[in-house]
Amino acid sequence: MTTGTGPGAAPQTDVTRNPGPAPGFCSAANRRFILIAAILASSLGFIDGTIIAIALPAMRADLGAGLVAAQWINNGYLLPLSALILLGGALGDRFGTARAFSAGIAVFVIASMFCALAPTTGVLIAGRVLKGVGAAVMIPGSLALIAKAYPPTERGRAIGTWAAASALTTALGPLLGGLALEFGGPGIWRWLFAINLPFGVVALWLIRTRVARDTAQAGKALDLPGAVLATLGLGLIAGGLTAAADGPEWAIVAAGLVTLAVFVVWEGRTEHPMMPLSLFTTPAFSAANLATAMIYFALSTILFFLPMTMIAGWGESEIFASLAFAPLTVFLTLLSARAGAWADRYGAGRMIGAGGAIVAVAFASLALLAGLQDFWVSVLPGTMLMGLGMALVVSPLSTAIMGAVTDDTAGAASGINNAVSRVAGLIAVASMGSLAGAAYRAAGGPASFGALSGAAGHAAASTAAFAQLAWITAGLCAAGALVAWRFIPPPDQSSGSSAAR
Repeated sequence: MTTGTGPGAAPQTDVTRNPGPAPGFCSAANRRFILIAAILASSLGFIDGTIIAIALPAMRADLGAGLVAAQWINNGYLLPLSALILLGGALGDRFGTARAFSAGIAVFVIASMFCALAPTTGVLIAGRVLKGVGAAVMIPGSLALIAKAYPPTERGRAIGTWAAASALTTALGPLLGGLALEFGGPGIWRWLFAINLPFGVVALWLIRTRVARDTAQAGKALDLPGAVLATLGLGLIAGGLTAAADGPEWAIVAAGLVTLAVFVVWEGRTEHPMMPLSLFTTPAFSAANLATAMIYFALSTILFFLPMTMIAGWGESEIFASLAFAPLTVFLTLLSARAGAWADRYGAGRMIGAGGAIVAVAFASLALLAGLQDFWVSVLPGTMLMGLGMALVVSPLSTAIMGAVTDDTAGAASGINNAVSRVAGLIAVASMGSLAGAAYRAAGGPASFGALSGAAGHAAASTAAFAQLAWITAGLCAAGALVAWRFIPPPDQSSGSSAAR
C-alpha cells in the first residue's frame, strides 16, 4: 500500500501547504537525487510491513519460535512506529528534516543487520523494536524532504513519481521475497533484512552529498512525556494481549489502558501536544478515525494471519502467499486517484462506506471458502475483492480527514490518522493471535497455529481458526463502513461545515 494510511502506507504529510522549497536546501540539479533517497528509504519501510508475514513460518522453523514470539516479531516493529511516528515528524522540524531522516535511516539499517544476524528470537525481536524506532523518524521524513526540495509547481509530479516507484517496490518486494524463501533454503529469510544495508547506504550518501543546508527550529517543543506515555500504554496493552499462549493477561492490559488514559489527560493539558484532542470535537474527524481503526484492524489481521495459514497450514508456497496480496497493490495503484476524485464528487463517507462493505464481503468469502484450502478458489477471489474495496477506502479517508479540519491543523490531523491505522494493526495482531491459538486448539490442532507441521489435523485446525478470524474481520469492516456512511457528511454538508469553521 502506498497511499493514505495503514500498514505500509505512505505518511499523510501535508506537503501541499508548504509555500515553496526551503531556501538553500538543495540546488535544482540535486532535487532528483533527494527524490531517489526518499523513494529508497520509504520503500524499505513499506516492504517491511508486507514481507514479514510471508517470512514468519520460515523464521519460526529456523529459530524454534512459538506463536507469541511470532506476534512480537511483528509487533516489536509496530509498537515504536505506532507510538512515536507523531514525535518522529516533529523531530524533523526540531533538528532539521535531512538530519532526522538520515538518523532514521541509519537506525533502521543497523537494526536490520541485527535482525539478519540474530541468533535467537529475543535478539530478533529487539532488532525489530529498534527498526520501528528508526522507521518512526524515517517514514514521516520522506515526503517532508520532497516538500523542502521542490517548488509547488513541480511538487505534484515529484510526489507522483515517489508514489509510483514506492508502489512498484512494495509490489515486487514480497514477490521477490517469496521467490527467495521458496528456493533459497531455511536461512534465506536473514537476507531479507540484510538487503536493507545497500539501499540504506545509498540513500544516506545521497542525502549527505546533495543537501546543501538543513535548517532546524531550535525552539521547537517536543512532547517527550506524551511519547513515553503512549509507548508505555500501547506496550502494556500489546504485551498483555500476547503475554501467553493460553490467553491474555488482563491485569497488564488494564494497566495499559490506565496509562493511555493518563496520556489523554496529559495531551489535554500540555501546551505542545503531539495529539491535539480538540480535533476530536469535530464529528466527521472522529468518525473517520473510528472507521480507520475498524477497517485497518480487520485488514491487518488478514495480512498477518492469511499467509501463516496458507504456508504453515495448507502447505502452499511462499510465492502463492505473496501473490495473494498482489491485487491490493494493483487496485490501489490503478484506482486511488479516481477514488479521490469520486470522494470529492459523491462524498468521502459514501466511498468509504462502499469500499468497506466490499472488503467485508471479501473477508466473508475468505471465511466461507477457507475449507477448500486452495489458493485459486479460497484466496484469490477474496483478495481481489479486498484490493478493490481498499482502493475505494484509502484516498477517501485522506479526503475525509482533510475535509474535517482547518488548514492550520491539517498536518496534525493527517498524522493522527496515520498513527490510528498503525495502532489498529498493532492491537489486531496482539489480540487476534490469542483468539487464533484458542480456536486452533478447540479444533483439535496437534501443534501450534502458524507453525510448519505435517501432523494429522493441523491443516483443518488452522483453517478453522483462520475462518473465525475472517468472520470477525468481515463484521468489523461492515461496522466501519456503516460509521463512515452515517457520520461523514456528503460534500454539500461538508462544504457548509467548512465554511462555518
